[in-house]
Amino acid sequence: MKKIIFLFIITFYTAVSSQNIEIIGSKTNTLVFDGDDFLGYDNLGFYYFIKNNVFYKQNNQNNLEYKNISLGKITKIDIQNPFKIIVFYENFNTIILLDNQLNEIQSINFSEDNTPIIATAVGLASQNQFWIYNTMNQQIGLYDYLKKEYRAIAVPFIDTIKYYQSDFNSFSWIDQKNNWYSCDIFGKIVLRGILTNSDYTLIINKNQIMYAKSGIITLEDAEKQKKYEIKIPEKTFNKFYYKDQILSIFTSEGITNYKIIIP
Repeated sequence: MKKIIFLFIITFYTAVSSQNIEIIGSKTNTLVFDGDDFLGYDNLGFYYFIKNNVFYKQNNQNNLEYKNISLGKITKIDIQNPFKIIVFYENFNTIILLDNQLNEIQSINFSEDNTPIIATAVGLASQNQFWIYNTMNQQIGLYDYLKKEYRAIAVPFIDTIKYYQSDFNSFSWIDQKNNWYSCDIFGKIVLRGILTNSDYTLIINKNQIMYAKSGIITLEDAEKQKKYEIKIPEKTFNKFYYKDQILSIFTSEGITNYKIIIP
């Protein structure tokens, strides 16, 4: 009988400890929003979005825009540095670097580079560099946009990148097999985890990732080996964005911001 009770306790503890820790979001404000894709915001209160293939930067007093019809559809925009914004046009193998007024600083066509580059993933790195995934050699590299020099830093990999995100010191991605990796500026690649299929995914940093499945948002911390379920009223949404403990939910009606505290 004691053994049965002991086994029950162990089983119950294991089941409870495997459950996601709940984090309840506290609503802070809403924003009327008219755009096709919400990209996020900066510390100065500007929101960034795309509408009809035009890139917008907007707050209560200002409305800035950038468009370049000759380069086709915008593929990716990196806003982590508001003074050096990357606009990537994959079909033309080109990056446009913008200042905080959305004026062009520099245009880089990788097809004209001395080193053969076909970029399918880009991001802003440290020390005047871009992260580049070059499909010519299937390697992650760093591109110095002042010297116009590219160097591969990691070993080649053949699995297609399904989703990626970067910061100044790391490049993180999910491949078609749902493997979640990160690469540092020295080329060290680390497997962070193997994910389940989800409706939408957001890599926060090399250790944290958020994903939504059937209206439930989960934050997974690879370093702490913990999962947190974010409790908010919305069960249907287009996408979400997270920065500085603010979770922004983008729907057809606008943007709702929630304060969340991660233990």
